[in-house]
Amino acid sequence: MINIHEIIQKYFESEHIENIQNANGRIIITLIDTPENILKAEELKKELLNQGDIEKVTVIFTAKKATTDPVGLEKWDMPGIKHIIGVASGKGGVGKSTTAVNLALALANLGQKVAIFDADIYGPSLPTMLSFENNPPVSYDGKTFEPFENFGVKAMSIGSLIDRDTPLIWRGSKACGAIEQMLKETNWGDIDIMVIDMPPGTGDIQLTLSQRINFSGVVIVSTPQDIALIDAVKGVNMFEKIDVKILGLIQNMAYYICPDCGHKAYIFGKDGTKETAERLGEKFLGEIPLDSNIRKNADKGTPIIVTEPDGPHSKAYEEIAKKILKAL
Repeated sequence: MINIHEIIQKYFESEHIENIQNANGRIIITLIDTPENILKAEELKKELLNQGDIEKVTVIFTAKKATTDPVGLEKWDMPGIKHIIGVASGKGGVGKSTTAVNLALALANLGQKVAIFDADIYGPSLPTMLSFENNPPVSYDGKTFEPFENFGVKAMSIGSLIDRDTPLIWRGSKACGAIEQMLKETNWGDIDIMVIDMPPGTGDIQLTLSQRINFSGVVIVSTPQDIALIDAVKGVNMFEKIDVKILGLIQNMAYYICPDCGHKAYIFGKDGTKETAERLGEKFLGEIPLDSNIRKNADKGTPIIVTEPDGPHSKAYEEIAKKILKAL
């Protein structure tokens, strides 16, 4: 009986072979895309098809693996900014942007000079949540932007340059270029802490930002739901692999309190994020409940930290902000 793996390894270096599958005589091989591999693939196909029990050979090429080693990559120059923290999530829909905005405002309430940058380029929401939607940024010299400033926090977002209904159909390199331009060409001034609202997931933008920005650390936001936590763990592992410090995990939509009877319902599960943080050896920063007032105020452009500064939800954000300050 032929050894398919041995035949394939005659042609390609082992690190270039990503996957080999044999489905009843139909061979599927996934390789790193290089000119040499493309040429060798045709020779390999011929040899395998000459074997009597192989019906079809399919070769799939993938891009070269992105290095997780940031050595040699030039950091983006961000003068005047002492600390940069990322707010990230493994998946969308967990309230990452709402958390980022309220944390930025909570840090400002604690006496910090704060800026927030919207790197969630395909779903920018800062213009809506910080009330500068439909207001284009100002440039006095035609070269640099002035940040928006609402509620004592400076902000910038690609969403201020495009219509809210216009999708950005950009590849990763173009998106990263736009983020770099807006970050470096905004007159931030002296800032104690910049909060960066990261895109959800673990893709090219997250990797580029992590390698080019001197992050003081990142915060991972998740709901207690198992599906969300699976992706949150992937986010933690990605940042650890590229040597970006994890400041801790936040459990969002932790529970719902019935306004009529006061019953606390754990709609997405109980303590999932806290238990995950403990299992990973990371800090658990706190939890935020599922409450319609948080959502309504975010949609109106008046975050709950602003409208209800002494309320329990604002206090929860401020307690998390204090822990972040301590970690910094």
